[in-house]
Amino acid sequence: MFQRVLIANRGEIACRAIRTLQRMGIESVAVYSDCDRNAPHVADATHAIALGGDSARDTYLDIDKILAAAKESGAQAIFPGYGFLSERAEFAAACEMAGIVFIGPDASQIADFGQKHRARALAAQAGLPMTPGTGLLQTLQEACERAAEVGFPLMLKTTAGGGGIGLMRCEDMTALCDAWQTVKRQGAQFFSDDGVFLERCIDRARHLEVQIFGDGKGKVVALGERDCSLQRRNQKVLEETPAPNLPQSTREAMLKAAVALGESVNYRSAGTVEFIYEPARDAFYFLEVNTRLQVEHPVTEMVTGLDLIECMVRLAAQQPLDWQAMARVPTGAAIEVRVYAEDPLKNFQPSPGVLTEVSFPPNVRVDGWVSAGSEVSAFYDPMIAKIIVHGEDRLDALLKLRDALNATRISGIATNLDYLRQLAMLPEFNAGVMWTRLLDEVAYQAHAIEVLEPGTWSSVQDYPGRPGYWDIGVPPSGPMDDLAFQLANRIVGNHPEAAGLEFTLQGPTLRFHCDAVIALTGASCPALLDDAPVAYWQPVIVKAGQTLALGRATSGCRTYLAVRNGIDVPLYLGSRSTFALGQFGGHAGRTLKVADVLAISRPELAGCTTPAPIALPQMPEPALIPTYGDMWDIGVLYGPHGAPDFFTPESMETFFASEWEVHYNSNRLGVRLIGPKPEWARADGGEAGLHPSNVHDCEYAIGAINFTGDFPVILTRDGPSLGGFVCPVTIAKAELWKVGQVKPGDKI
Repeated sequence: MFQRVLIANRGEIACRAIRTLQRMGIESVAVYSDCDRNAPHVADATHAIALGGDSARDTYLDIDKILAAAKESGAQAIFPGYGFLSERAEFAAACEMAGIVFIGPDASQIADFGQKHRARALAAQAGLPMTPGTGLLQTLQEACERAAEVGFPLMLKTTAGGGGIGLMRCEDMTALCDAWQTVKRQGAQFFSDDGVFLERCIDRARHLEVQIFGDGKGKVVALGERDCSLQRRNQKVLEETPAPNLPQSTREAMLKAAVALGESVNYRSAGTVEFIYEPARDAFYFLEVNTRLQVEHPVTEMVTGLDLIECMVRLAAQQPLDWQAMARVPTGAAIEVRVYAEDPLKNFQPSPGVLTEVSFPPNVRVDGWVSAGSEVSAFYDPMIAKIIVHGEDRLDALLKLRDALNATRISGIATNLDYLRQLAMLPEFNAGVMWTRLLDEVAYQAHAIEVLEPGTWSSVQDYPGRPGYWDIGVPPSGPMDDLAFQLANRIVGNHPEAAGLEFTLQGPTLRFHCDAVIALTGASCPALLDDAPVAYWQPVIVKAGQTLALGRATSGCRTYLAVRNGIDVPLYLGSRSTFALGQFGGHAGRTLKVADVLAISRPELAGCTTPAPIALPQMPEPALIPTYGDMWDIGVLYGPHGAPDFFTPESMETFFASEWEVHYNSNRLGVRLIGPKPEWARADGGEAGLHPSNVHDCEYAIGAINFTGDFPVILTRDGPSLGGFVCPVTIAKAELWKVGQVKPGDKI
């Protein structure tokens, strides 16, 4: 058995391989790029070697660097995983030349099956049913001539393609001519091979595949089939085994065909023979062979009880395999979904960034690499996890999948999690009659608000914020005007713990992607729902697709928006409030930005942490609605640092009698005031400092008026909890809401 194995990969497959090697008593060697230096596969491996660089080309695709790391670490073998170098024949050959075992098929098998036209020829020789098609085409004229023979619609494919790249559907001759250069260019760009061929396109086809495993000496077994028909842009999204609604005789014929192909080439290690299945004719046709472990291999493991990585390692180390176990009939049903860091609202574009919350249910298998605080890089594939469930039958597995998705929470960046929840409820999927183009017809139904313009210092807040951590320097945050905030929640019927939005002086522009009930309170600013004015202090019905645009405040300083059910953001230290200075809480620990997507809580989901609404939407009593002017009378409690110890009595009288102007440099940390210079009762601060405002550090309170030198500052929701300045008065709690509405130039 090997003593040490290098894993030439990253992400969830690297983490999974390390766990398998640990269980087998084999040391693992992780290689990593600069942006992966804090990744879990680096921390979990026995040894780790930096490759230097960030891009895949400079790291995980650099054969010389990978082999140098293997030699440096003393690894006897390399496990390639999938993607990157896993299907590069030259890499397998280079490993052999270097005296390092490549854990996978031999280089000639990778080369033969890596060329689709060559794979078709081998499959035909083995007697597999083939879709009408062509060999390699040299010119567009030849392609047009052969297309007339094959018939439309058809697929133009690169011979070295993969991952949905390098293939285009052509409805007619014009489409073929338009696609010719594009597909050839993609082949050259992504696979260094511009060879192309044609294949008849089967409408409403299903994508089925058979997991095979061979010993390289002619013995090959089939470990069941998988249905991978739910795809988006030719990329698999959901996979399951066994394939539903597949006649048993067809299943057996497909497994037999896959074994026959493997036996014909003395296939070694794990591989997948892929087929197109035409339900209307109950016919299947050879598609291609993947000479590596598949992303969806866990569903096969769930129904067979095998660890395919362990099987690959044992075979490569020339250790005996339990062929009897590999011949067992699969039991039950398994389904896998791929969780991607991508935004379904923006055509599924990748959404790199930092995850502020990652929580999966404990009773399902999760192959992933992320946790709260993980940073998803823009350099690599955006898949962050796979959720895999196993049930006694397909219905049991379906119910477990829905429960698992509903209990999962991922926050901080956009993901396809809610999209997966929608797919799990698709009637076609539940009936087991999906096809490869089905998702082209599925419109994503988001439960979210999209930020088109963020406004000024807009943030997610909840009431009462984050109390209880003042003694360790964490401010409570929460709404600056807690009265207006709580009234907004009450108007839409929310539970008091529900999170809402706070805007300062300039409101945002928000697009609602689902029906909602909202309320606007606080500072009045022009508000239009599409082109219709929106009233404040009452429930407002919003339809999916409508846009709410808020202007500049005309009275007061901060406006609040509550949406029924609340804004769905993680709890951090018991609160959903944003503390931007500390970079935690709220949405991604910061104020809102353009293109942010704010999920609306769904209390019906097990993973939702926001309590359900407690009342129907309703208008408040008119007497509860405050008015905002530019002159504010605010009640305070005297102390702790007043006259005669710190200020003269006359100075304190002046302090109470004066109109203090709000300085422009005021925010959620504090409101600075402009007014008369104080008269101090002492010449200096003694041991605390040279200025008479200095004292030894003392605990502050929210609403304390802190003299930093000769200038008073009202300490507010995100302010400091400890400092060395005197505080002659503290604003009464019931009066604090007024501080949230004062704006520069107002008088207090």
